[in-house]
Amino acid sequence: MFYKHNKNYTVESVTSGHPDKVCDQISDAILDACLAEDSKSRVAVETFGGHGKLVIGGEVTSSARVDYEKIAREVYKETGYKDNLEISINIVTQSPDIAMGVDTGGAGDQGIQYGFATDETPEFLPKGVVLVHKLARRLEEARKNKEIEWLRPDGKTQVTYSDGKLNTVLVSTQHSPEITQEEVKKKITEKIIYPLLSEEEKRSVRILVNPTGKFVSGGFEADTGLTGRKIMVDSYGGLIPHGGGCFSGKDPTKVDRSGAYMARFVAKNLVAGGYARECLVSVAYAIGMAEPLMVEAINEKGEDLAEIVRKNFDFKPKSIIKKLDLQKPIYRQTATYGHFGKIGKSTLPWEKIEKMK
Repeated sequence: MFYKHNKNYTVESVTSGHPDKVCDQISDAILDACLAEDSKSRVAVETFGGHGKLVIGGEVTSSARVDYEKIAREVYKETGYKDNLEISINIVTQSPDIAMGVDTGGAGDQGIQYGFATDETPEFLPKGVVLVHKLARRLEEARKNKEIEWLRPDGKTQVTYSDGKLNTVLVSTQHSPEITQEEVKKKITEKIIYPLLSEEEKRSVRILVNPTGKFVSGGFEADTGLTGRKIMVDSYGGLIPHGGGCFSGKDPTKVDRSGAYMARFVAKNLVAGGYARECLVSVAYAIGMAEPLMVEAINEKGEDLAEIVRKNFDFKPKSIIKKLDLQKPIYRQTATYGHFGKIGKSTLPWEKIEKMK
């Protein structure tokens, strides 16, 4: 059942300075650095941070020479933090038991992936997902361009729809200590929320800003972060199924990432091609095997589109990598504000639309 059949839902997003997203960005920046020097790099890197410490661990098999600590410090600074972290690295090479399956073109792990698209927005995403990411991105923009000088890096946004209409907008944002809650709510409402709403929505929406009354302590000072802990923010807000595997820090031989990207590519092209107004694509893999165990696609009417998919698209890992050109350093940009729906000059390959047979 697609999300539209339930007109009551809530979705969230977070800023680039949220602890989990700091970790996602570090992991993907390391992946990009490896791919920039060695396109065949095998990378599975996770980052954990909090309270002055950062741990980077995982498996990397690559000819690239990468300074993991330097990358981590650069990303941390770019997200807006100035404190110094104690960093430890524990990275080894990929298990030979996994490598022998991937070397022959098989999937890097078992897993289930889903892709979704809808004609509801130009981004081919649900309107709530689009709005909630725009709100979070606006927080970062207003901080970086000093439009709101007291904003700090950490922040979260959330929107609730009732009976298909926007009901509540929630913004929690870190701020400097001297600002009153009244000023925070006034500025966030005027500068962040209202510009993204229609006149009708402005009249009826409930607005919540920093409901605890204070958000001075944020980032790793207040919380811990971990790669892969915002998988609903990364995908479709929890409005459709999720296989459970995260994206960040993984090279494209990991079908958690490449399979999900291909599923999105297929779903979007089916909608763009007029086969569906909403489309859900499902795929499953066994480790070391190239052919997926399952490829299914269905539209909002319940019509089976699997035969069309099998005729037009190849879900073998090597074919996905070639089709979407995934062995390039393109992943840091995906680590914030969702992996899907980003369109523009540098449209990501799984967001492109092509003519089908």
